[in-house]
Amino acid sequence: MHVSIVLFTADLRLHDHPPLRAALAAADAVVPLFVLDPAIEDTGFAAPNRRAFLHDCLADLDASLRQRGGRLVVRGGDPVTQVCRVATETDAREVHLSAGHSAFAAHREERLRAALERSGRRLIVHDAVTVAVPPGTITPASAGHFTVFTPYHRHWESTSLRAAVAAPRRVSVPDEAIGEKIPSRTATGVSPALPPGGEGPARAQMTAYWRKGLDAYDDTRDDMGADATSRFSAHLHFGTLSPVELVQRARRHGGAGALSFVRQLAWRDFHRQVLAARPHSAHTDLRTQHDHWRTEHAARADIDAWREGRTGYPVIDAAMRQLREEGWMHNRARLLTASFLTKTLYIDWRIGAAHFLYWLVDGDIANNQLNWQWMAGTGTDTRPNRVLNPITQARKYDPRGVYVHRWVPELRGVDAPRVHEPWRLPAPARAALHYPDPLVTLPDGLIRFHRARGKRP
Repeated sequence: MHVSIVLFTADLRLHDHPPLRAALAAADAVVPLFVLDPAIEDTGFAAPNRRAFLHDCLADLDASLRQRGGRLVVRGGDPVTQVCRVATETDAREVHLSAGHSAFAAHREERLRAALERSGRRLIVHDAVTVAVPPGTITPASAGHFTVFTPYHRHWESTSLRAAVAAPRRVSVPDEAIGEKIPSRTATGVSPALPPGGEGPARAQMTAYWRKGLDAYDDTRDDMGADATSRFSAHLHFGTLSPVELVQRARRHGGAGALSFVRQLAWRDFHRQVLAARPHSAHTDLRTQHDHWRTEHAARADIDAWREGRTGYPVIDAAMRQLREEGWMHNRARLLTASFLTKTLYIDWRIGAAHFLYWLVDGDIANNQLNWQWMAGTGTDTRPNRVLNPITQARKYDPRGVYVHRWVPELRGVDAPRVHEPWRLPAPARAALHYPDPLVTLPDGLIRFHRARGKRP
């Protein structure tokens, strides 16, 4: 009997899964395999929220496979060792895998290919499974990758996508493929309002959003109080939704909302092609500004206040509290909190990126690190010294104070627009709020930043 292995990684779905379809077409039986890699724990990427969400995804994937006569085989340990053991136990001839675009994924793929070849087996890597347009597909004439989004997006828009493939109707798994018990979600350290993971919830969410949210996306995506974004980011991170399918469905749907939505998926691919070409940008400046950032040691009180949502700037505090409660943060709020930490407090972007990676269920090395660098002015932003004013931004994107009232209960009795500047209230009213004064005035923060960057205020 011809057996193939499909190693699931960041593609925990059955719909539009080219590696699984290819394995089923080439073999009599397939081993759907997921390896719980302890190295992920060591790198810090298996934070409580992502671990809980992952366990949901694995249980959902196993249930979907069982509906089709199969099951998910879960092993713990080094992926290369476990894949080779399963291959030996089932006499599998080849292993199918979705391409990864981080240094960690590339190293895993290299080790796996070498180990399989030593035993006379093949590794078949499938691209465009976790992205719409793979890194390296489109390149500028003068360099190996794009560093500015607008020209990248222009080429991305005209690139043909592969056809999305349907979920299989039947999956046959050999009896010799023995796995461990799939871990269940635990509550330890997990955000209280963390949503369920898995392809089932993802597709239900997609269907609902297509009916009620997509058309208005362009008008509502920055409205912080409306909370009208798709919230697909965690499902894209774990691969319970296909970016190719999302792009194709949105384009068929049509309209300004769909066009704006697709542009955000292009940003996701843009960051991946930057990271694939410049893997060091996960930890070091892509374009250094020769900053001498305030560090954890020098600015501990300010950093703690930012992390805990008590900076004295309501929109910043609302965002940081949402992050802890939901394991997610509104897209506009991510920009504001990053600008505040790096430009107003002049604190190293890596400190903020690490905090986000700990709490965000969609914590993604490409999007997270490169968005932080974009806001810090060390990444791909063509205006590296831009500073987002949290007050004017709050007035624009939370004009009625809905977002602030939702997450900062101390201020629920204060109407907009005063809720965005509570320090302007009369002294007795301010004292009754039990809300902190600002860590720094915005003019003082701006002066410090401009001096540090050698720019005029």
